[in-house]
Amino acid sequence: MTNFPMHRRDWLQGSACGFGALAAGAALGTGNLAMGADRPGLHHQPKAKRIIFLFMQGGVSQVDSFDYKPLLAKRNGEKLTFDDPRQTANTGKLSEHHLMKSPWKFRQYGDSGRWVSELFPEMAKRVDDMCMLHGMHTEGVAHGPATLFLHCGATNFIRPSIGSWVFYGLGTQNADLPGFVSIAPSIGNGGPRNYGSSFLPPQFQGTKVGSLTDAQLSIDSLTRADLSSDLQQQQFDLLNKLNRQQLAQRVMHVPELEASLQSQELAWRMQKVAPDVLDLSQESDQTRRLYGIDQPVTKAYGERCLMARRLCEAGVRFIQVTYGDNSANPAWDQHSNIPRHADHALAVDRPISGLLQDLKQRGLLEDTIVWWGSEFGRTPYAQANGTGRDHNPRGFTVWLAGGGFKPGFSHGETDEFGFQGINGRVHMHDLHATLLHQLGIDHKRLIFQHAGRPFRLTDVHGQVVDKII
Repeated sequence: MTNFPMHRRDWLQGSACGFGALAAGAALGTGNLAMGADRPGLHHQPKAKRIIFLFMQGGVSQVDSFDYKPLLAKRNGEKLTFDDPRQTANTGKLSEHHLMKSPWKFRQYGDSGRWVSELFPEMAKRVDDMCMLHGMHTEGVAHGPATLFLHCGATNFIRPSIGSWVFYGLGTQNADLPGFVSIAPSIGNGGPRNYGSSFLPPQFQGTKVGSLTDAQLSIDSLTRADLSSDLQQQQFDLLNKLNRQQLAQRVMHVPELEASLQSQELAWRMQKVAPDVLDLSQESDQTRRLYGIDQPVTKAYGERCLMARRLCEAGVRFIQVTYGDNSANPAWDQHSNIPRHADHALAVDRPISGLLQDLKQRGLLEDTIVWWGSEFGRTPYAQANGTGRDHNPRGFTVWLAGGGFKPGFSHGETDEFGFQGINGRVHMHDLHATLLHQLGIDHKRLIFQHAGRPFRLTDVHGQVVDKII
């Protein structure tokens, strides 16, 4: 072996272009990205520009909210045999359960005559803006797999979240803000994977704003009060120069490094813009009352929904607004006490109604999709003969509003007890395909090459549900 003398300065430059680039290299992580992938852009004329996803973590009961089944009341307590997904998975056998009527009364609302229970009197006033999907079904009977499938289209593999796919496909409308924001996400049942980019370039992951345990909706370390703006500018310019030198000296294209530099540059621009966007004090008292921020029980979710509207106006493509918690049995997961649904409904009903009204009066609902739903529904029978309901991935309700979906419309239906979809069934892959379609993206062509094969949100499945458009 021939030995070549190397000076200390040459070694530092060759190995990491100085300590600044060493720091940048550490920020990259160890992920492996596909090479040469180009953002696809629009495939056809879009009906919507953005999505607000109102995630009801834990599983809202469809038969206690939007899927009225009068036969449940008539045959309350009757024992019937069901193909219960959890029991079947554990034993491979059918099981008997007692039907349980809803504790809440239903009535029809709006010109469309949609049935809504007493749980959601404020949302019920907006049913003529909603497109109900009553035949939803999905994969996964436990929270973890079903929540990952809802967000990422896979129950156990690490895949990009739908928000990251949308951001990757369309980019952002505002170069000074991220294209994907997750407001108060849960750390459970997938945690950051539910707003992560997986093998997509890391600049497409979601930006977390606040948490479920923190009343303050903010971005960590967004500003620095201990340094003047001039000094911060000098620091950024120096680091950016070193990082760009490192990038230019690389023989091979390094997408991780490019993504890291883009993220740093975006973070710098966000310091000037994001504090203003995140400042809810700029809203009028009338607007704050519309979202229920003036009431303790609705304040938290009202602020999250109002934040979503402000981010929507500012050009963010995908905004997720979580209602849940960090426990093993999150929020709507009432296995033994279904009447507790009332507590959660009270917390979200007015804020969601206010969001729909606010978007509509500002002209934003026309090109904004509001998507409401859970990872699955609940059984129409009592769990263990108690007063709660178990998980039900075979038939539940999701509603959509705006973005070119038919308003005041109902698609699909479950059986006479609300257990499983029988007509107009929509799989979660189908819903993902349809949401992308409304954004101008063909789900079969939104592809990223990774590990030697093409990947997409809907895998090899998914059909656009034309009847709801």
